[in-house]
Amino acid sequence: MAVPQGSPAGHVPHQGPCAVNRLSALPLWAQVHADLRRRLDTGEFTGAFPGELTLVAEYGVSRHTVREALRRLRSEGIVTAERGRPPRVAEQRLIEQPLGALYSLFASVEAAGQVQRSVVRALDVCADGVVAARLGLEESTPLLYLERLRLAAEEPLAVDRVWLPASLAAPLVEVDFTHTALYGELARRCGVQLSGGREHLRAVVPSAAERALLGIDGGVAAFAIDRLACSRGHPTEWRHTLVRGDRFTVSAEFSARDGYRFDVAGVGGHHPAGGRTPGTAAGPSPTTDGGHLGNPG
Repeated sequence: MAVPQGSPAGHVPHQGPCAVNRLSALPLWAQVHADLRRRLDTGEFTGAFPGELTLVAEYGVSRHTVREALRRLRSEGIVTAERGRPPRVAEQRLIEQPLGALYSLFASVEAAGQVQRSVVRALDVCADGVVAARLGLEESTPLLYLERLRLAAEEPLAVDRVWLPASLAAPLVEVDFTHTALYGELARRCGVQLSGGREHLRAVVPSAAERALLGIDGGVAAFAIDRLACSRGHPTEWRHTLVRGDRFTVSAEFSARDGYRFDVAGVGGHHPAGGRTPGTAAGPSPTTDGGHLGNPG
């Protein structure tokens, strides 16, 4: 029998269900869920995904247990199921963002039918002279800094870093941003509504540290997005986002009458994340304090 490529000599990945351990402290639904993930990873369900009754028979568990395992798979965006229809493996969907809008990564992820969650890596008040200057402030001005690893369907999507004047955004220090839209909290707690701005988007090769955070190898590029957002005509937010190129796409609409336009300011190299070294790049035309603001992100 041929050994699958990449497998240790003599090792063939197990096909079919693994028996549940009723003596384990792990709930039965969790064991079934983990085994279904394993079987999906080995490509066992490329044809069709088994229905509830088939899984009940395969694992020797109750229908309630199977339904809970499937519910978890649905929440992770791995399988889909509609009333009266058997579950099926979900198609991998890219997160799509239209150009020319002050976009919400939160809303874009959930519009793709995936659950959005964030791992908050930093949330404090600090000083950053470079960012403060970009916001038209004195270099010593206190800034609220929020850094998140953004997940879609529990898989890394982006590293997102945001700076806001602490005089406006200090109440956000108390917010749990695990599954909360920043712009919604900014409006609700601080009375600040962002309405437009300018972005530069460029393709970059992530550093080793960035690849580790995003869970990608050296063959996957990324988008680096720098945003200056405004409220009432005043610069209010500086944001640097690094997004996986294999999970994110941008789109533009055009017409014979209006067309569409990109402001090309030159092409720069890869600059350190965080916006501490300004880079020139191709980006959409400015929409300062006048762009469409979608759902808070």
